[in-house]
Amino acid sequence: MSSLIDKVKEVAKTLIPVVVLVLIICFTIVDVGTDVLFRFLVGSVLLLIGLTIFLWGVDMAMNPIGEYMSKEVATSKSPVKIAVLGFLLGFLITVAEPDLLILGNQIEEASGGTLSSFLIVYMVSIGVGAMVTLGIFRLLRDRPLNRFMAVTYGIILILGLLVSQEFLAIAFDSSGATTGALTTPFVLALSLGLSNVKGGKYAEENSFGLVGIMSAGPILAVMLLSIISGQKNIHGDAGEYIFQKGVIGPILEAVPHIFIESLVALLPITILFFIYNFTKFKIKKSEMVQIIKGLIFCLLGLVIFLTAVNCGFMDMGRIIGMELAQMSSSLLIGIGFVLGLIVVLVEPAVHVLGSQIEEVTGGYIPINLIRMTLSLGVGTAIALSMVRIVVPEVKLWYFILPGFALAVFLSFKSNPVFVGIAYDAGGVASGPMTATFVLALAQGAATVIDTANVLVDGFGVIAMVATAPVLSIMALGTIFERRKVVELKHSAEETGSVADMPIAVSDFNHDCLIAIVNRGYAGYVVDLAREAGATGATVFHGRGGTDHPTVILPIVNIELMPEKELICLITDIDKSENVADFILKDTELVEKGEVAVYISPTFALIKDFSSDETSTATV
Repeated sequence: MSSLIDKVKEVAKTLIPVVVLVLIICFTIVDVGTDVLFRFLVGSVLLLIGLTIFLWGVDMAMNPIGEYMSKEVATSKSPVKIAVLGFLLGFLITVAEPDLLILGNQIEEASGGTLSSFLIVYMVSIGVGAMVTLGIFRLLRDRPLNRFMAVTYGIILILGLLVSQEFLAIAFDSSGATTGALTTPFVLALSLGLSNVKGGKYAEENSFGLVGIMSAGPILAVMLLSIISGQKNIHGDAGEYIFQKGVIGPILEAVPHIFIESLVALLPITILFFIYNFTKFKIKKSEMVQIIKGLIFCLLGLVIFLTAVNCGFMDMGRIIGMELAQMSSSLLIGIGFVLGLIVVLVEPAVHVLGSQIEEVTGGYIPINLIRMTLSLGVGTAIALSMVRIVVPEVKLWYFILPGFALAVFLSFKSNPVFVGIAYDAGGVASGPMTATFVLALAQGAATVIDTANVLVDGFGVIAMVATAPVLSIMALGTIFERRKVVELKHSAEETGSVADMPIAVSDFNHDCLIAIVNRGYAGYVVDLAREAGATGATVFHGRGGTDHPTVILPIVNIELMPEKELICLITDIDKSENVADFILKDTELVEKGEVAVYISPTFALIKDFSSDETSTATV
């Protein structure tokens, strides 16, 4: 129940500020109909309920499914199986992504049916599946992410010169829409599972980047669709806005269609998992029941969420966009900027991302700086999207293509861990609020400005928003890397070599205890050691030795070994044997943890500041 409450708080933090801003606009600037206002409020409540239930279901079902499937991929000996399974996972999870379903419907409506929602959703999903497969092979073979993305975006830059403006906007918006509430946690779980199973010195770097690789797939797929089909100069015609009367009626009418759409979206990945569970996983009944509950929650939440979006949020966003565009271009741009600031500042995923970066940099880049940077970046991105609508000379590619080219350049200057985080972070800001309200706002504005084309100017805002975090974090990573190099140089100049430092041997004799256990038992060992008199410990992650069974992946020349944890304890010499005996007497730790303890005499060395001479000792 606590996890559900956490989800409610998470969604509410994102939703409430947007609702408050909309209400302020409605009561001070834009006069909307009573039915639209009440339907928006009802839709807001439904969105809170639906997205909460959906995210809860994702945690219960989709994340575990992603972890199980990642192990299946990582331990497969067949390159064909890895390719097929990677493609299916990417394809099937994207088909069910709520943000993409919303975008597909908007594209179909804006194009007057020329581009069907079905075509967009499935082409984008094919692109994601292909890139997930390539991303998995990159991870397993330890290929540098910056080089991989440089080649990928090099191809995108070339294709971008060949496609029409309509498809350019749709392609990049599709990319942002795929990194949504379902695909992002699923692919992150897949990436983390693969990197954990594979291990190695690049495990931390490899745990990031797959989401960024995946998001390039929709761009390539839609661009290729444009080139192959030869479709160009599609004139968007969203039609005249038809006011729906009533509050509850339009919502109830939409439920049956949305239920079928949601069921069709979630069914394929569910069937694939059940097939693998029946033939391979054999999950415990209790865990399987939990996953089934999670899938039901995903379906229920998705239906409620999409109903709220289609019958409440989209209508309000479109009306406000139309009214603001008719009133003042400056007002439209200003509201867009403020909306961007709010969406990012209250986005829980931004806080998680900030904490992640703060931890990686050891606090050098504080979380508040990250949130402020992303907030200003996204606010500027939405404001520039509004500028594109009101100023016909300003084109999307002026920002997108140079932006990604700059990201590729910075990826070679930035800290490697930041590169993966940056490419993954594109989906942080382009969440449900951007895919629903902000995009509807842009389309509404584009419908009433004579020089604007809905397909060209009404789309592209998700792409602009998704670019901001990539550039921001790349820049922070570059600053961090340069600062680290400078500090190392200063440190070397000030202190000289370690051999020149006066060292003295402490009078206190100690033993070094090294305990080796199966992964997951380190905390238990530390607790036992403390009970026996030890005062602290350091835990390291390692791999199994030659006497442990291994799995060989011949296609990528990787040897997978069971993961171990090493616990290093420095204790007084008169306590070391007691600590070791206490650990080894624990039956569960010996049988399940396969604990082994080693004791080595050691001395504590300290720097002697009182003498210019170096003290030595024979050990």
